[in-house]
Amino acid sequence: MKKIILIILLLSIGFFNSCQKDFLESESPSSLDEAVIFSNASLAEDAVNGIKIPFGDTNSYRGRWLLWYGFNTDTECYANYTESNPPGVNEDLCNYDAKPDNSVMNTPNNVWNSMYTGIERANICIRGIRRYGNPAPGNDLGYLLGEALTLRAVYYADLLKTWGDVPARFEPTLPESVNVPKTSRDIIYKQIIADLGEAAGLVPWPNSSAATSSVERINKAFVKGLRARLALAASGYQQYPDGVRRSTDPELSVANMYQLALSECQDIIASNKASLVPSFETFWKDYNKEYLAAGKESLWEIPFEDGRGRMLIQFAVPHSSADQFQTIGKGGQCGPLPTVFYDYDQADTRRDVTCVPYYYGSAINGIAKQELTPPSGTGGASIKKWYFGKYRFEWMTRIVANPNDDGLNKIYMRYAEVLLMAAEAENELNGPTALAAGYLKQIRRRAFKPEDHAVKVDAYVDALTSKTAMFNAIVEEHKFEFTGEMLRKQALIRWNLLKTNLDLAKTKMYNLQDRTGEYVDVPVNLYWKYKTSDPTQLDIYGLNRGESTPQLAPYNEKAWNSVFNTRIERIYKIGTNPDDRQFWPIWKYFIDNSNGLLINDYGY
Repeated sequence: MKKIILIILLLSIGFFNSCQKDFLESESPSSLDEAVIFSNASLAEDAVNGIKIPFGDTNSYRGRWLLWYGFNTDTECYANYTESNPPGVNEDLCNYDAKPDNSVMNTPNNVWNSMYTGIERANICIRGIRRYGNPAPGNDLGYLLGEALTLRAVYYADLLKTWGDVPARFEPTLPESVNVPKTSRDIIYKQIIADLGEAAGLVPWPNSSAATSSVERINKAFVKGLRARLALAASGYQQYPDGVRRSTDPELSVANMYQLALSECQDIIASNKASLVPSFETFWKDYNKEYLAAGKESLWEIPFEDGRGRMLIQFAVPHSSADQFQTIGKGGQCGPLPTVFYDYDQADTRRDVTCVPYYYGSAINGIAKQELTPPSGTGGASIKKWYFGKYRFEWMTRIVANPNDDGLNKIYMRYAEVLLMAAEAENELNGPTALAAGYLKQIRRRAFKPEDHAVKVDAYVDALTSKTAMFNAIVEEHKFEFTGEMLRKQALIRWNLLKTNLDLAKTKMYNLQDRTGEYVDVPVNLYWKYKTSDPTQLDIYGLNRGESTPQLAPYNEKAWNSVFNTRIERIYKIGTNPDDRQFWPIWKYFIDNSNGLLINDYGY
């Protein structure tokens, strides 16, 4: 049996799920008590690696949380339904109408349980290393303590943004503490922010040690970036049982937390241990190629083996059948709102990477071609259904054959977020300074070609002369940079823009449908042919604003119109208020098995 499982069992965590990853051969159980494990760096590393196992549990991050948390926003929408289908349990998770007995989530082995399993493992490792390991900056056990503290903070960060107030466990569970009530999120935020401060002193920068050479292990840049993200979230707006507001805890004030976030981001920027990949498209191609070297843009990724993880199966440009790129015919269950493509500046190189209007049709002799998104019922192409182009089977270097898992990691944080957080914090504290402008310019400079920099970068940012104008520009830049990465929902919540922007998204969708307002110049016909250089790839005229000149053969013509009233109304369910449903309910199974200590707030 695998050594890591043996270690876990000996630490009396009998309810943990089996390990999905081989480490070393097993040793005699009699030699592996807690003192031995956590005084030995090799054994302790196996135990700390065990903290990550719940990420890959069947109904955990792998098959539940990563697939459904974060929708719907003003940029991202669950898309795997037809107009005639009634809302189902998956859609309820996205449209602010989740039920405590949701059949996808209301199971004993679901992500709530997996998150607390990871926390319990982290608690045992943290206690053991502190008690037996003599951890210090620069030694292996010091690094492992920092890694355990950070992984625990990751689990808590995701619990807090999904459920609000949750039970706090910062010590291993005892029989009398199996069931505990919810704790104020303010207390948990303060603890994990402090933990990350300690961890930052224990873990090296990217590529400063063997462990930090890969984005699958914790490094100082990620620890500081996560600390900044949590500081902004803790001081931001969010739904409490008494309404949407900021925390009243003076330690979590905007002044304190934004200063902390700015300091942490500036440390990362000054370190030169992370950087933007010069090309946005190259970054996403490298991600799909599973480029794992640390020190670039990706700061940390949830690691999945080939047989775990569903990032492409859920989010990729879809394939209808086995073809030259994959053998499973999956993808496309979620996508960007169609308005997003037209909100981009046409010269923004992020647009065509992020928003894709085609899918791969059924293969003929093993070869599939790109086809315009499925017909809307009127014989035309469907403007209402777009796909996330950041996730593509066709950019991978291996063929995915597993029908349930693709093995692609989840990018948890990248350097672009650090720059935008720095710009936001600097602007909030000091106004639209040259520093704030400089951080924003770095993001936009990567997005536009050099010949566009004078207008699209320098002139655009230099015109943001008020604090409000700079903030609004950062909110928009966040959309253009992160659509499809499921960061938007928490950002909208902490900015107190969730319902405001969802209402605006609905209005904009109607305007696009009717070609009115800001979308009056969006064409109503598409002209398409296949490229001579590659007859599997579409050459499309009519996607861009103003492209309305009829094209002759060999172009084919299709109407680029669709009625999508139902989809608009499903951004959030009629009769609900997203600000009353910022969090999921705690699932009924866990309520029923809490000895009356857990309750749901927010009207659930």
